[in-house]
Amino acid sequence: MAIERKRRAIRVAVLLCVLGLLPATWLRVTTGDRVRTVDSAPPAPVAVVFGAGLWDGEPSPYLAHRLDAAAELYERGTVRAVLVTGDNSRHDYDETGAMRAYLVRHGVPAEDVVGDHAGFDTWDSCSRARRIFGVERAVLVSQDFHIRRALALCRAAGVDAYGVGVAEPRDVTWHHGALREVAGAVKAGLEAAFTPDPHFLGPREKGLERALAD
Repeated sequence: MAIERKRRAIRVAVLLCVLGLLPATWLRVTTGDRVRTVDSAPPAPVAVVFGAGLWDGEPSPYLAHRLDAAAELYERGTVRAVLVTGDNSRHDYDETGAMRAYLVRHGVPAEDVVGDHAGFDTWDSCSRARRIFGVERAVLVSQDFHIRRALALCRAAGVDAYGVGVAEPRDVTWHHGALREVAGAVKAGLEAAFTPDPHFLGPREKGLERALAD
C-alpha cells in the first residue's frame, strides 16, 4: 500500500509539472520569433511601455530601463509615438505621469508621449491600447521575462506586435519576476481565451491619433 501511495504521489506530481509548463509553452509557441532587440525591432507607429512601479515618485530601475529602450526606439525612428500604460488609481501614485516625464527629460517630445492611466495589468494595457487608443501595430517594451506574455495578450487583444525584451542581470529581482510569470502565464491563458473587458473602458482617446498625425 505504501508503494502504491508513493507511485500515485509521483504521478500526481508529474501531472502538476506538465500542467504548470503548458501555459509557458503556449506563450513561447504563440510569440515565436517576435521578441527582438532595439536594434532589430521592425518599424511600427507606436511603442507601448508597460508600467513597473515607482520609487519615491520616480520610475523604478526596471521601469527606467524600459523607458530608455522606448526613447532609443523613438530616436532611431523605429516608432513615431510612445504609449505609456500604468497605474494611476490613486491621487498620490501617478505611474503614467512619471513615465511620461521621464521620456520627455530624455528627449522624446511631450506631444509624442501619450498616457493610459488605467493600465492596471498587462491584459488591461493591451486591451485598452486597442479599444481605447486604436493601436493596431506596435513595438512592446518590457523586461525579457515578461515580454512574451505581453506579446501573447496584445495579440489576443487584436494588436499586431513585436516585443523588445530588456535584459537585466540575473539577480534576486530578476528571478522573483521570472517566478511570478509562472502564475502570470496561467492568468494570461484565461484572458486570451475569454478576452474580458478591462477594469475601465471609457470613451475613445484621441491623443495617440493626434501624435501620429503630426
